[in-house]
Amino acid sequence: MYRIGELAAQCDIKADTLRFYEKHGLLAPSSRSDAGYRLYNDHDKARLSFIIRAKAVGFTLNEIAELLSIELDKSNWACADVKGMVDSKLVQVQAKIQELSHFANSLQSLSNACCGGPESAEHCSILEALESSSKELEPKPERKHQHQHGHRYEDEHQACDQKNHSHQQER
Repeated sequence: MYRIGELAAQCDIKADTLRFYEKHGLLAPSSRSDAGYRLYNDHDKARLSFIIRAKAVGFTLNEIAELLSIELDKSNWACADVKGMVDSKLVQVQAKIQELSHFANSLQSLSNACCGGPESAEHCSILEALESSSKELEPKPERKHQHQHGHRYEDEHQACDQKNHSHQQER
């Protein structure tokens, strides 16, 4: 038998995580000691390992509860039922990857449109794009800037490059 801290340490999780799983009906201690401590057996340890592995591949607590109920009553379920759950989760994960890829592309566009120079953010293309009423983030190139020596640059990137070059020469 394992006390809560022992089982948590063996499974490389926190005791609070075990309590959380107990609260949500995923895992209950097999018994309690005379002093009221939670006690877990090897079957509980195997169930906890199942939960941890299912969580690691992205299943929600509700989905894990469903998988556990199937696992306890395997003879009344078909392998196709379990595969269906996995395939459904895979579709969700692929959609999330696509969404995150869109986020990354949008963030890259925002970053590319701004040089991040030391000038005031009054005309920052990132802020302007985020303030825009357009659904798509389409940053405008930053306005032409005039360098302190009177040179005009096509965009902020040239101005920043020149300023960085000037600062390096001053050092």
